[in-house]
Amino acid sequence: MNHATTYHIGNNQNTRRKTAKATQPTTARIRQMDAEDKRCTGNQKGQTEIRTHSHAPNAFLRTKFLPKIKEEEREDTVQYSPKMEREFYTSLSSLSAHYGIEILETRQFAYPYNVALSLWDAERRLKNSIPCFDEIHWIKENKKSFLITNEHCKIGSSLYYIPLYPIFLMLKDKKRKQTAQLLLSVCSYLYHIANVPYYRQEDSYLFWQYQMMKDWVEQDDEEEDTKSDKAELRLSDWVGDRIEQKIYNLKTLSQFGERLNRFSAINDFDADCQKIVLQFFKLYQQYPDENIFRNTKITDYESEDYDEHESISMEKYISFWADNEGWLAEHIEQSVNNEFGEYGDIDEPEITKRFDGKKKVEHEHGTLIFETTLFKLLDELVYLLNTYKKQRNGTQKPQ
Repeated sequence: MNHATTYHIGNNQNTRRKTAKATQPTTARIRQMDAEDKRCTGNQKGQTEIRTHSHAPNAFLRTKFLPKIKEEEREDTVQYSPKMEREFYTSLSSLSAHYGIEILETRQFAYPYNVALSLWDAERRLKNSIPCFDEIHWIKENKKSFLITNEHCKIGSSLYYIPLYPIFLMLKDKKRKQTAQLLLSVCSYLYHIANVPYYRQEDSYLFWQYQMMKDWVEQDDEEEDTKSDKAELRLSDWVGDRIEQKIYNLKTLSQFGERLNRFSAINDFDADCQKIVLQFFKLYQQYPDENIFRNTKITDYESEDYDEHESISMEKYISFWADNEGWLAEHIEQSVNNEFGEYGDIDEPEITKRFDGKKKVEHEHGTLIFETTLFKLLDELVYLLNTYKKQRNGTQKPQ
């Protein structure tokens, strides 16, 4: 279940599309495969049952038929050459070895059906075995053809904003102080290693959202509502500065494992916290130096081709923030949604691999398992922090 806040890209139904900045490699268009043929609707009365005169097996029913090429794409759009066909199978062999999958033997079929069948089979196998696998393409570049694959961590319409006020409240609760210390170690890992933006730092996206709210309140006349709004803004600054002091201290991170080992849950909520903290700790041990932005493109804000409304960059939808409730949170969410409505796309972690035979196919980070695991844990962390506040405020039955 997704517990993170959701947003929508685009105010209109027809969202903007990204403008290509350079000529893309030619994609070899191969006849596509049909899905499995749909069965015709039979007579509801049924047919007269026919049985064989013996107990011979119905082998015909176990026969698997290969997919066929769509009729509307019968015309070839790739000029055939024996060289291209050899390059395709060489690239396919490299892909098979890299991902550890078996490939279907298709050389006995004529071109282009053999290529189309291989692509269909390889993509089917990869989607069944590789998390976040998206698509496979055969492209032609510099008079050479080869396969490329794309693995894509699809986030969806979610704001991964981690509220810190619940932890601030836990630190004042004697029964929850040990739990708060454990969660501070998680936040320290996210702050130092995973590189989650912090809303009190000027280079973060949410810093300027909070600053905009301050400017807006300062321009209002002095009224009771304005006094309350200013108090909430001061509290958000105070909470952010106090929590940052604690998670900035590297001792909070170095004591991660020790705190987890000596932690003793006294109720279901503590047990849930212990469970998710343990998963964070395992992720930290498995990927001690990886950050959440490792497989996303870096935005060059000074580039002449930069379009500020081209796509939503990752640092805008993942961050620490003060709280998810109250006037301030509501207005920041509204501001973020309004801004995101101007975008036509979203930056998400992805990996593209080329099987062109130039060198051994390797990628710096290999897979997107780290990203998918971290986003899942962030979602659960947000849920737990919100659950604590609801229990404390009496809007949810204590566990």
